[in-house]
Amino acid sequence: MRLLSIKPFSSVHLHLLRSNYRNFTPLRNNPNFNFKLSTASSMTTKTNDPIEESVAKRLWVSSQSESISSLYTPFVISLASGNLKIDTFRHYIAQDVHFLKCFAQAYELAEECADDDADKASIRKLRESVLQELEMHGSFCQEWGFDASKETKPNSATLKYTDFLLATASGKIEGLKSSENITTPFEKTKLAAYTICAMVPCMRLYAFIGKKLESLVDTNGSIHPYKKWIDNYSCEAFQVFITLAAALQTENLLDKLSVTLTGELDIMQKLYHQAMKLEMEFFLAQPVDQQTVVPLSKEHNRITIFSDFDLTCTVVDSCTIFADIAMAASPDLGQDRPESQSQNTKMPLTKLRNTWEALVKQYAEEYEHLMKSMLVNQRAVKFDYEGLWKALEKLSDFEKRANTRVVESKILKGLNLNDIKRAGQHLVLQDGCMGFFQSVLKNQNLNASMHVVSFCWCGDLIRSAFSSGGIDNLQLHANEFIYEGLLSTGEIIKKVESPLDKLQVFNNVLKEHIRCDQTNITIYIGDSIGDLLCLVEADIGIVVGSSSSLGKIGAHFGVSFVPLWLGLVMKQREHKEGSGFRWNYRSGVVYTVSSWAEIHSFIVGS
Repeated sequence: MRLLSIKPFSSVHLHLLRSNYRNFTPLRNNPNFNFKLSTASSMTTKTNDPIEESVAKRLWVSSQSESISSLYTPFVISLASGNLKIDTFRHYIAQDVHFLKCFAQAYELAEECADDDADKASIRKLRESVLQELEMHGSFCQEWGFDASKETKPNSATLKYTDFLLATASGKIEGLKSSENITTPFEKTKLAAYTICAMVPCMRLYAFIGKKLESLVDTNGSIHPYKKWIDNYSCEAFQVFITLAAALQTENLLDKLSVTLTGELDIMQKLYHQAMKLEMEFFLAQPVDQQTVVPLSKEHNRITIFSDFDLTCTVVDSCTIFADIAMAASPDLGQDRPESQSQNTKMPLTKLRNTWEALVKQYAEEYEHLMKSMLVNQRAVKFDYEGLWKALEKLSDFEKRANTRVVESKILKGLNLNDIKRAGQHLVLQDGCMGFFQSVLKNQNLNASMHVVSFCWCGDLIRSAFSSGGIDNLQLHANEFIYEGLLSTGEIIKKVESPLDKLQVFNNVLKEHIRCDQTNITIYIGDSIGDLLCLVEADIGIVVGSSSSLGKIGAHFGVSFVPLWLGLVMKQREHKEGSGFRWNYRSGVVYTVSSWAEIHSFIVGS
C-alpha cells in the first residue's frame, strides 16, 4: 500500500486523478463518466513547450533508448573497462577511418547547399576538424604498427551508415525532390538542414559516450591501455569535433537551419532516429571476441526475473487508480445507475473523499514516525542484513495494519470489475517497460521466467495492463478483490502486503532452482523500501528511479547504490577470461538505473 501517493481530494485533484490513464470510460453511458484524459501522455516524459525547446534537444531526448543501447554494447563496456582486445580496437579504428572520410564528404556537400555565409563557415570548420581527426588517427595507428585504411575493409554496418549519410547529403530522401531539381535557396537550405540532422546524432552520441569514458579513465589512472587515445579526443586540438561543446555547436547549427522548416520536422525526426540506430549498429558490429558482461542472457542458461509493479512499471500508483474509479462511480455525481448498483452499494462522494483523506493523513503520519524510528540506531559501517530485516519487519506490520484500515473503511466496495480492467488496459507504464516484458516473455531463445510481485490491492488491474501488450502468461503474485458478480465487496484476499511477504514469494520461487548453480541467475527490479529485502537477496538488484527514502534506509544499513553502467564496467574490468562472471546475493550492492532501456540493454541486449 502506498497511500502516501494520494493527496487530499479537492475538486481539482479529483480531475487530476481522472487523468492518470488514457481514455478510460466506465461502462455506464452517462455524460458524467465520459471524461477524456489528456494529461496521461505527459507523465511519461517531461518536456518543455515545443516553442521554447530546440529541435536538436527534442530529437536527442526522443532517442534516449538508442543512446543507452549504444552505451551498453559489449564494445563500449569493454573499451571503458580497459580490457578490450587490441585486435578489436584496431578494427574499430579502421572502421572509424572509413566512416570519417564519408563524414567529411557529407559536410562538404552540406556546405555547398548552405545559403548563409556564417552557416557555410561553421560547416567548413566542422569539416576541417574531421580532417584533423583523420590525421590524428593516422599518427596514432602508426604507433600501433598498422595502417587503418588498408588493413580492414568497411563492414556492412559501416557501409550502411556511410551510404545513408551520402544519400541524405545528395538529396536522396523520401518526400524530397530529386537532387537535380533542388535549385532554390530555400530548397538548398532544407537539404543542408537534413544533412546536418543526419550527422548530429554522431556528434551528440560521441560526446555522451566520451564523457563517460573520460571519467572512468581518470579513476583508473595511467594503467588504462586506451588512455592516450581517449586523452587525444579530450585535448584542445580536437575539442571542436568530439566534446560536448562541439555537439552543442552542431546542434545550434541544426536549430538555425531548421527555423523555417516546421513543416519538415517529421522527415528530420526520421533522419535523426535512423542515424541513431545506425550508430548503435556500428558499435554492435565491432567483433568483440571475448567474454563480456553484456548482454547478461548470453552468459547464463536461465534467468529468473522478479519485478515490482507500482511506480516500478507504472507512472502512477495503483491506489490512485482505485481512488479514481471509486470517485467516478460515487452516487454524489448523480449518474443513472443500473438496479444492481443501488444507492447503498457505494459510499457518497463527500464521505468517500473524507474517508480517503483521513486514511492518507494517518498513513503519512505513522509512516514518517516509522522512518525516524528505523534510523535511530548508529549507521552501519558495513552491510547489515540482520538489522535491515528487523527494520523492514516493523514496516511489514505497519503496512498490514494500514491495509486492514482500508478494508474496514469500505472505500473499495462497489468497484466494477470491468472498470478495473479497462483502467488497466489504458494504464500508462514507464517508457520501455512493456517492451522489456515482451522481449523476455516472447523470446523463445531466452530461457527466462518473469514474476511480478506487487502490493497492489487487485491483481486484475495488473493482468489487464500487461494483457493490453499481448502478455497473458505473466506469473503474478499480488492481492485480489473479492467480487459479488461484477462488483467488489470491499474485501481483499491478502497475499502480498509487506516486504516480508515479497521476500517469501521470492524464496518460494527460488526453491525450484539451485542457488549455487551459476548458470541460473536471479534479478529483482524495484523502486521502494518495500522492495529492499528482495533487492539484496537477488543476485542482481536493480532500482528504477530515485526514491529518497529507499536511499536513506538502504545507506543506513550499509547498502551501496551503484549506477548499473558503472557497475558493469567495473565487473568487466575485474574479469579474467574463461572464469565467468560471478554475482553474489546479499553482497549489499544494489544497482540503479534511470530507465527500463538500461535494464533491457543489460539483460536482453541492444
